[in-house]
Amino acid sequence: MQVNRRAFLAGGAAAAAGLTMLPQSRAVDIPLPAQEAVLKLSSQLGVIPGGSLEEKLDKMQGWGFDGVEVGGDVIGNEQKYLDAIANTDMQYNAICWGSCNGDLVSDDAERRKRGVDKLKQALESAGKIKSTGVIYVPAFIPETNRTNQEIRQLLVETFPAIGEFAVSVGSRVLFEPLNRNEAFFLRQLADAASICRDINSPGVQMMGDFYHMYIEETSDLGAFLSAGSYLHHVHLASRIRVLPGQDERSFVDGFRGLKLIGYQDYCSFECGCKEGTDRHEEIPKSLEFLREQWAQA
Repeated sequence: MQVNRRAFLAGGAAAAAGLTMLPQSRAVDIPLPAQEAVLKLSSQLGVIPGGSLEEKLDKMQGWGFDGVEVGGDVIGNEQKYLDAIANTDMQYNAICWGSCNGDLVSDDAERRKRGVDKLKQALESAGKIKSTGVIYVPAFIPETNRTNQEIRQLLVETFPAIGEFAVSVGSRVLFEPLNRNEAFFLRQLADAASICRDINSPGVQMMGDFYHMYIEETSDLGAFLSAGSYLHHVHLASRIRVLPGQDERSFVDGFRGLKLIGYQDYCSFECGCKEGTDRHEEIPKSLEFLREQWAQA
């Protein structure tokens, strides 16, 4: 087929005219949340200086924390933790439980059963201390040989029953996306939200972590919008995983996202403290920094 210059130019002009007829894009209207978001600041106990649980809680109360995130050692020691926090204005939020060595997504059926039993123990403990839920990572990099598709399918098949149990004891599972250096499966909040959607249980929800999000997400705001109503916990850390405010990492974009979804749960320190600095000085400064970032959002 031969095309002369006149026909070529005419065709090009027609195509250009067609492009001008395309509808113009416009901003998307995001509906207002049902309730106004709140900033409730918390910390893992390991971040707080002190020689005992009581000493750590006393410092946290004095610095103005709203909540406390605990580790797996609370399991079986619930009354000790309840007694320690009774005289404060704070509440326990999440239990940072981890992956149980990848047992729940193992190829071995007996390992999976043991993993489910251990997770149920953690959920019972979370219910007893009235926490937000149990943070669960399906697997760190060396803990499973399963593919992404196999892990996802296993979670969707296994966790409706676990979610039902979680609700019965007054708790929930919180899926945590990690970054590519720690896990090959579940790295973005939108992926966690889609799994929660398919499991379809109030006992299976999710969380986000600003440190992992810096590596994996293109937008903190967009990530939290993707999580939506499934989001029930947030970890706070700077770009280099020290206290917020100790490097250039901004939290304003992410906090805007939390405000847009009407977030009601806790934002909790999971981080270190910059080398050569004093936690007694830096933690109160970080809390003030976060409140200022929230105000700007």
